[in-house]
Amino acid sequence: MAVSNTITAILNFTAVLCSIAVIGAGIWLNDECIHRLRWPVILLGLAFLAVSLSGFVGAYWKKETLLAIYLISMFVLIVLLLALLVLAFVVTRPSGAYSVPGVGFEEYRLEGFSSWLRDRVAGGDNWAANIKPCLESTQICYRLNRRPYISAADFFAAHLSPIESGCCKPPLTCGFQYSSPTTWVVGPTSSTSAADCSVWENDPTRLCYGCDSCRAGFLADLRSRWSKAAVVLIVTLTVLIWVYLVACSAFRNAQTESLFRSYKRGWV
Repeated sequence: MAVSNTITAILNFTAVLCSIAVIGAGIWLNDECIHRLRWPVILLGLAFLAVSLSGFVGAYWKKETLLAIYLISMFVLIVLLLALLVLAFVVTRPSGAYSVPGVGFEEYRLEGFSSWLRDRVAGGDNWAANIKPCLESTQICYRLNRRPYISAADFFAAHLSPIESGCCKPPLTCGFQYSSPTTWVVGPTSSTSAADCSVWENDPTRLCYGCDSCRAGFLADLRSRWSKAAVVLIVTLTVLIWVYLVACSAFRNAQTESLFRSYKRGWV
């Protein structure tokens, strides 16, 4: 029994470390313009932490009832984490990105992302009331202007983040002429028939923050964060499943050993 409890205690210490990794992944998902997407992961990590600590206490002080509650709770949390990963994979799988020949960065189409993500993140009310004003107040496009782009060729060969590509410049399909990263001039071959082309303004507080390409770039940035966090969550989930299976085996062996000793005492 003591050996099984020691094993369970060690496994729960491992689970505590895994819960910290889940919380860290939730913090990584933080975005200064949208916060609610990180909370399911952080809360799930805190739940793993609480359950793992209860399992550690139950194993260390030989509280079998607490260990049984721990095993049930851990199973539920593992299922929830798996469901969260599946949901994240489904809603972020379309990237909405497309390459432009001769350009070092990608551009983004809003239609290329899942409708669930578009409605809940880039939907009209949420975007207009929260995300768009937040992006306008950030320095992301101002910082883009401070980079040492000497010519248009240097700019087109540079790497731009999804938000820089979607919000700080007009879509290249508009055919505007480059003057600076955030200043573009309507030329003889330019088109303003597309919605984003007519929305673009050289005003540094407006730029393309009202464009669909900006919404798409914001979603692409979120998708990138989720993809990186998912790697940590998948590894953590694998370790937690292994910990849970070994803990179940240790608990079952401890129960069998306890029952055998009870029978043995009865025979004596």
